[in-house]
Amino acid sequence: MLCERCHERAATVHVTKIVNGEKTGYHLCEQCAKEQGEIMHPFVSGNAFDFNKLLSGLLNMESSSGVAPAQTTQLRCSSCGMTYNQFTQLGRFGCPDCYESFSSRLEPLLRRIQTGNSHTGKVPVKSGHTIAQQRQLEVLRRQLQQAVVDENFERAAELRDEIRALEQGTDK
Repeated sequence: MLCERCHERAATVHVTKIVNGEKTGYHLCEQCAKEQGEIMHPFVSGNAFDFNKLLSGLLNMESSSGVAPAQTTQLRCSSCGMTYNQFTQLGRFGCPDCYESFSSRLEPLLRRIQTGNSHTGKVPVKSGHTIAQQRQLEVLRRQLQQAVVDENFERAAELRDEIRALEQGTDK
């Protein structure tokens, strides 16, 4: 397919615009798309999507919302020495401890991007029931420990019975 503007080169860019509810689309070669400003995107470098630029853009959204930049420059990882500003520019951490060092800044960002701030992972279909039961057992055991600490022995007995019933169901 030829470029709809110059009619000389192959069209490699498809542009779709919606203006006042009216959708229009056209095919351009890369050169014509650049001339019209259709390829200028802050997260694209060359022909590849740059995830680090996207992440950096999301992290720097905080600075436009009135957050004092002096506070972010003081955040530093105790293990590798990376600053929060370096992280926002690179889009990746220097070591595993950076997650803990910058957690106060990451939690609001993660809540904005996804539904929560903890990784639960995907559960395989075949073993999903077993994994769900294991997670439920972990929760019940934590609740049992807390009930014992709180000296709520009636609740602890109920939880013990629930745990036993679940364990007998998983052993079968």
